Amino acid sequence: MQNHFNVLKTTRQNILKMVDGLSTEQLNKIPEGFNNNLAWHLGHILITQQLLTYKLSGLSPKVSDEWIAKYKKGTKPEAPVSTEEIAAIKEQLTTSPAQAEMDFADGVFQSFNTYPTSYGITLNSAEDAIIFNNVHEAMHLGNVISMRKLV
Repeated sequence: MQNHFNVLKTTRQNILKMVDGLSTEQLNKIPEGFNNNLAWHLGHILITQQLLTYKLSGLSPKVSDEWIAKYKKGTKPEAPVSTEEIAAIKEQLTTSPAQAEMDFADGVFQSFNTYPTSYGITLNSAEDAIIFNNVHEAMHLGNVISMRKLV
């Protein structure tokens, strides 16, 4: 599993590098042809990892219910995200992979609620969720790369 956590950390670094130096206005801009923005992608990536690993394991996600409601699958930006919230999301994007890795090593993920993803893959364990999350984040990295050129 070590390599899967390394992939997660690297993908997060690449995502954060792509948005580094962009203003709050740029992060909140919804480019033509898109229904979300870079700020939403940052929040969505964070909370999805938390839901797939922690929530499906019967544990409390390490993000607020407010963020879950705002960035979960099926949502879109309803209002601009503040500079402070963006900074907090970026901080958790940086720290949450190491936390999940420690929790996994400590055996925190004991049970798991099977989950059929919209991607067509059924997750049967926390290991499955960790691996699938990397696919999910890589898809969003592609969106971030495309959107960055348009803001």
